[in-house]
Amino acid sequence: MNRKFVAKSNFVLRRVLNTKENIDILKELIEVMLNIEIKEAKINPYLEKIKDHLPAEENFGIADLRIKTIENEERNVGIQIIDGEHVLTKMLLYYAQIHGNQLEYDDDREIAKTNTINILDFVLNKDLDYHSKMVVSKDTMTNIINDYLEIHILQLPKFKIDNSKDMTLKQAWISYLKGENTEEAIQKSKKIKKLDMLLEKYWREEVME
Repeated sequence: MNRKFVAKSNFVLRRVLNTKENIDILKELIEVMLNIEIKEAKINPYLEKIKDHLPAEENFGIADLRIKTIENEERNVGIQIIDGEHVLTKMLLYYAQIHGNQLEYDDDREIAKTNTINILDFVLNKDLDYHSKMVVSKDTMTNIINDYLEIHILQLPKFKIDNSKDMTLKQAWISYLKGENTEEAIQKSKKIKKLDMLLEKYWREEVME
């Protein structure tokens, strides 16, 4: 894992990225991870609003957004980094949180599909690719739920790249998150470069408690 993410990973990235000025970084990250094109993106304010009323141990990920694709499909997207304990439970609870928060918004929006992106710095399942996706089985009578649930899992240790100088944009993001070939990743994307600068600034100005 990129060492700039290590301490209080979700908290730091939430502080850095959850602003209108930096939503462009989240937009590109979501596009490459979900393989979609985003027309509009908006940070949902609900979790930020209640953060001071939650126990300190509660962890609410990096971002909670409402997006609209170029096909005009609306989705909710949550991004979090997970440690090695109770991983599947954390994924499901995080999905439920991001999806359920739609009931708290006051803009009369329709309930939409929720995608969560879960970033792991360890191997969860040796049989899965470094990027895998969980959905409700289409062979059950719960097909309609499949329109609402999509959980993405990124196992960073399983990601390998042969030629870092010829990486794709997605490979650049994974490399940067993993903390490998970071200079090449920064050169590949202006958004990654911007994030790297924001993190450098954050750690320069961080006051240790």
